Order: sequence, then C-alpha cells, then structure tokens
Amino acid sequence: MSWEPTPLEQKRLDKIDQLRDVGIEPYPLRVDRTHTSTEAITAFETAESTQGEDAPEIEATLCGRLVSSRDMGKTVFAHIEDGYGRIQLFVRRQAIGEESHHIFRKLLDLGDFVQATGVLFRTRTGEVSLRVSEWKLLAKAVSPLPVVKEQEVDGEIVRHNAFSDVEERYRQRYADLAVNPEVREIFKIRAKVISALRRYFEDHDFLEVETPVLQPLYGGAAARPFTTHHNQLKQELYLRISFELYLKRLLVGGIERVYEIGRDFRNEGVSFKHNPEFTMLEFYAAYWDYHNVMDFTEGMVKYVAEQVWGKSEIVYQGNTINLGGNWPRITMRDAIKQFAEIDYMEHPDAPSLANAIREAGGHAPIGASWGKLIDGLFGDFVEPKLIQPTIITTYPRDISPLAKAIPGDPRHVERFEFFIAGMEMGNAFTELNDPLDQQKRFEDLQKLYAKDDDELNPIDEDYLRAMRYGMPPNGGFGVGVDRLVMLMADKATIREVLLFPHLRERDEG
Repeated sequence: MSWEPTPLEQKRLDKIDQLRDVGIEPYPLRVDRTHTSTEAITAFETAESTQGEDAPEIEATLCGRLVSSRDMGKTVFAHIEDGYGRIQLFVRRQAIGEESHHIFRKLLDLGDFVQATGVLFRTRTGEVSLRVSEWKLLAKAVSPLPVVKEQEVDGEIVRHNAFSDVEERYRQRYADLAVNPEVREIFKIRAKVISALRRYFEDHDFLEVETPVLQPLYGGAAARPFTTHHNQLKQELYLRISFELYLKRLLVGGIERVYEIGRDFRNEGVSFKHNPEFTMLEFYAAYWDYHNVMDFTEGMVKYVAEQVWGKSEIVYQGNTINLGGNWPRITMRDAIKQFAEIDYMEHPDAPSLANAIREAGGHAPIGASWGKLIDGLFGDFVEPKLIQPTIITTYPRDISPLAKAIPGDPRHVERFEFFIAGMEMGNAFTELNDPLDQQKRFEDLQKLYAKDDDELNPIDEDYLRAMRYGMPPNGGFGVGVDRLVMLMADKATIREVLLFPHLRERDEG
C-alpha cells in the first residue's frame, strides 16, 4: 500500500473501528432524503410567510457534508452542505439520546457525510435550522479537507484559498470543489454556456451530431496530433484535431445545417488559453457565406451572455465588455496597418516582410511563409488590443487552405476570426466547395511547408472524394468553448474552467 496515513488520518481510521464496534456502518448502503437544503429552507419560509404561527411543522430528512460544528456540551450547532447550499443542524442530547449524542460529538469529523431527520424551525438569531431527532453517518472522511481561512475586512468576510499552491487546486480538484463554493459556480456557468449554445443552434434548425474521435487521418486545423495504435486492426490512428472534414462530409450527404460540441486534442504547448484537450463547437450551414456566419456569431455570443447573466454586457478582468450591437469588422491588413504601422501588401514576399517585421520590433521566424509571418505579426501587435468584440476579415490564402478565395484577389480568402478581451475566440470561412481547387490547395501546402512542420496535414483523399459528389456552398465556423466560458466566468486562465486540466508531472522529490 503506497499511502501512509498521517497521524490525523490514523485517528480517523481508529474512529471507523470504534463506530463499527458500536454497530454503526461508516459507509451504509441506503440513503433517505426528502429535501435539499434549499428546498427545506424554501418550504419553511413559504409556510411561515403564508400561515404564520399557525403553520404546521415541516419534517425533513437532509443529507450533506459536515462543514462546521460548535460543541456546547448538551447541544451541538453544526452545518451541513449539499450541492444546493448549507443548513444548520440543532443537535440536542435530550432529543437523540445520550449514546447517539456522544457518538455525534466524539466520532464525527468535519468532512463526514451525514443524514439528519427532524423538524425545521427558526433559531433566536433568525437562522432556519433542523431540530434533529435522528441522524445517520453516510460516509466517513479519512483525510481532512484543506482549511479555508476567513477574515473580516472592512465589515466584509474575505475567504482565503485553502491551497497555498495554486497548481495543487487543479491536481486535487475534488478537494478544491469541496471547500470552495465559488469554484463550483464556475462549472455551473460552464454548464449554462453549453446548454445555451445547444438551444441557440436548435432554435436555428441545426442538427447536433457526433463524429469520430479516433481518425485514420487528421486534418481541418494547423496542429500536431496525438497518435495511438489499434492492436487488433494493426492501424495507426490519430486523436482528432478538428471536426471540420467530417462535418462537411455531412453537407454532401444532404444535412444542410450541422454542428458538434466535443473534445479536440492537439499535441502542442500549454498556456493560459491552451490545453492539450479542449472543447470545441463547430458548425456548417449550406447556402451561407462568411457574412451570414458573422451575423449568426454576433447573435450567438449575445444570446449566451443573456442566458447566463440576463444581459449582453459583462465584466472581464476589469473591462466592461458590450457583446450586443454590431461588432466592428476590419480587414487583417487594415488592423495591422493601424496597430503595427506595416502594410504587408508592400512586402509581397516572405524575406521582405520578415525584414519589415524585425525592424518594427516583431518576431519573424526564419523560413516562415508569407501568410504565417502576417499571422504572427497580427498576434504580436493587434490581438492583445482587441478588447471589445471585433471581427477580423480577409486572411492570407496560404494559411487558409479550406476557405474560398476573394474574387480578383489571389492572395486572400473569405475568412474571419472574432476577438474579445484580447483573445481569439473563433474562426470561420466561406468554405471551399470546388474539389479540384481543394486538391490543388492541399498539394500546394505539401510543397510550401517542411515535412516536419506542425501545420502540414496529410491529404485526405476520402474528403476529396466526398467533395467530388458535390458539396453545396456553405459557411463554417469553430469556437473554443473553454475560452467562451473563461469570458462568461471572468477567469484569466483556461485551467480555471477545466475540471481536470493537464499538468506537468509533479516532482515527488
């Protein structure tokens, strides 16, 4: 056994033995609950307000984790917390008997789960409580939870996090959730965001589907994949980096509006806005172009904010952000001219543009293509400045192999990304549906990028075959759900909105 109990844990283990010695099973099979904490308080207050002193007694059986206990000798004031809130237990020796009262006082610990039955009442201090007539242990906690310190500052109670090491919160998310109600609220917001997204798409006649996570080829994004092996089939497979090529196959099959919410996996670096495993939403709509998608996107983000917060104005990291109205739409060229004072069209090849970027103090990797240099220039000089919702349009063709070209402009395509709070939130195209052009784009990319370049995707011959059957004109879009949750929950790092973010291995030494 690798786990060695601490002295405090050993005391709790000894209590388990003592409980069993007196006939109490610390982990019983059955639970009886009639009310949540919120339901019990609401029922009592409703009866109190409508019937006053004539209100009948309300009996309740409540369950939850023991989070506080004040032993007054003959009486114990304790609080239990469930998934809905907390409520006080009023435990008197006279009501439950001497032995039961002794066990409650001496063999229970904070963190234990208990069931309590009794009658609801209001204490002299005005708190709705349960006068306990019977109790039952549901689960004995062997390890004590981290302690959250509370301090009064200017008349308000300030909670100090129980973890001195922030990373430990993520490693022990179960304990983090148990002691920090505000963390639980983040994931309630996350659930509301995803629920709102689904309602928005259903209201606009989109069909939700599921496409393969394990794929024989990866594509649809510029990223390095995770690889795996199927033993029986003797087949190398990839965890998907995008849903795109499978969803667009469905357009060929006659499903005109399709979307998916699911996990993507990219074998790349981590940052405050990147995790190797993350949640994406992608959709494709036949007979749309990227102008339709822009309008739809504005409505979608506004709708989510209204469903989560009841309004389209939110606060993120101290900035008031208005998600309503019409968002500014600026070409990438004009945005770079505004913020970096470089007109990349005056530098038509990669070496010339790289020199201009370096002279402006930007980063220009050796060997980068013209389009990748422009993308890097935008990331360095423009993206951090886009706090209010902004749509950036008209991207270089050589970094957008799945988008339609702009008529009369051989270097740009109908693509946009939208930015909020200095973060790229989503990416969209007027999708390429010419199979011959698509094949040539794929082949050109094979020549443009080095064989070991992360952004080099294999040519998906089956996708090209699907296109040759005829693909309707369409607009497509992808949004990072985690970043959208960061925005709605006012969290500056993706780790805060993932229940179990990926972390480096801990050095136990």
